[in-house]
Amino acid sequence: MANIQRNNWHMPRRSFIRGAGATLALPLLESMMPLMAATGKIGRSGGEQKLPTRMGMLYMPNGVRSDKWTPSGVGSDFKLSPILQPLQRHQKELLILTGLQNKASFTGDGHYVKTAGWLTGTTISKTTGSDISANGVSMDQIAAQQVGQHTRLSSLELGTEAIASGIDRNVNYTQLYGSHISWRTENVPLPCETNPRAAFDRLFRPDSVGQGAHDQSVLDLVREETKRLRSKIGVADKAKLDQYLDSVREVEKRIEREAASLESGENLTPQMLLQIDTMDKRIEKAMGGKNGSREKVLNSLRRFNHTEHCRIMMDLMALAFWTDSTRVSTFMFGRAVSGRDFSFLDGVNGGHHQLSHHRGLKNELAEYQRINTWHSEQYAYLLDRMKQLKEGEGTLLDNCMLGYGSSLRDGNSHDPKNVPIVVAGKAGGAWETGRHLKYKKNTPLCSLWLSMLEGMGVEGMSNGLGDATKPLDGLI
Repeated sequence: MANIQRNNWHMPRRSFIRGAGATLALPLLESMMPLMAATGKIGRSGGEQKLPTRMGMLYMPNGVRSDKWTPSGVGSDFKLSPILQPLQRHQKELLILTGLQNKASFTGDGHYVKTAGWLTGTTISKTTGSDISANGVSMDQIAAQQVGQHTRLSSLELGTEAIASGIDRNVNYTQLYGSHISWRTENVPLPCETNPRAAFDRLFRPDSVGQGAHDQSVLDLVREETKRLRSKIGVADKAKLDQYLDSVREVEKRIEREAASLESGENLTPQMLLQIDTMDKRIEKAMGGKNGSREKVLNSLRRFNHTEHCRIMMDLMALAFWTDSTRVSTFMFGRAVSGRDFSFLDGVNGGHHQLSHHRGLKNELAEYQRINTWHSEQYAYLLDRMKQLKEGEGTLLDNCMLGYGSSLRDGNSHDPKNVPIVVAGKAGGAWETGRHLKYKKNTPLCSLWLSMLEGMGVEGMSNGLGDATKPLDGLI
């Protein structure tokens, strides 16, 4: 092993640096390798170290412009489509899978059945109330149940939009279904954490979550223990520790900046400010000159810069994987039927769900495609981060499987066949990436989920998942 430690001091993989109100799990250091090998927590495959595999699933609502999604060419000789062009620098790390479908989502409404059943491979129960049921456990939670005992968090669910709990009277489904892709049991969905600060605290301030204690950086709180650790580790480990702490502080600063901009209202659009002024005057008039609701209106209209919000959440996923705080995570770019306004993108003027119902109109198709491309840009950002983080003799991305896609193909027709799906990462060296794989008609999406579970070392799937009886061919 390169850069062997000059002393004989070793540390366990599950190591932390702590301070009052802060606990930082450490990334894999060379000082940890000997004890991991001695206890069987690290093995060898083909003469190389075998590290834990992580699995992340990134969900994009409202489908894609289908004629601009599929690459040309097959196998390793393929050219990325316009929507997937932002992934060009990562082409050798990708598996783009064409022809998969979730048969269980063929029935029911346009969105909710497909979203809630994306990772379960089951058909959800139709209801407008609280008696929800996915009729199955999602594949991420199947993995979490088996590998979660090895990490501090069994899984980490992240998102950007609050849970919708009303009733969609167009289809008579509760909107709860559109807010969840992770199901611990068939009746228990796992909500996404949408607040970056709360997600950060869950990782780095586990003893003070919800207490609002953010006067000091977590790095200040662990300063003394960090100094002690640095005095014991070698040069290579010091460099990795510095990279890790810099990454934590970078995310922390970005969260602070976003919180400050929310409090000042500086990221409100002119239209929002005009709406606030109009509502403020109406409230003041109705209250006879007394207005105590302006701040409430401001708070309801403030929003994150959506791109930065997503990227902070993906940075937290990367840090959670790098420190082995969890090996399973999901991220929802938005909930089903998301009407998020994407007018912040050049050439877009409207909401996501609205533009997904493009009716074949040229201008709306172009705007829909721009939103799809933006999603690919954010996925590419996560892959950038994963490739920057060294682990063992490779990168964190080498030891990951990062799925990215939607539960329907075209938002206008709600087509559930040939769903858009990409997976990045080599699953610890088990998968041959850099390929576009075309599968025959009616190939189950759940076969891919079985392959990913197999890559996580999950056992007991002999009965299959959903309509799949075996893992997907051609990945290994």
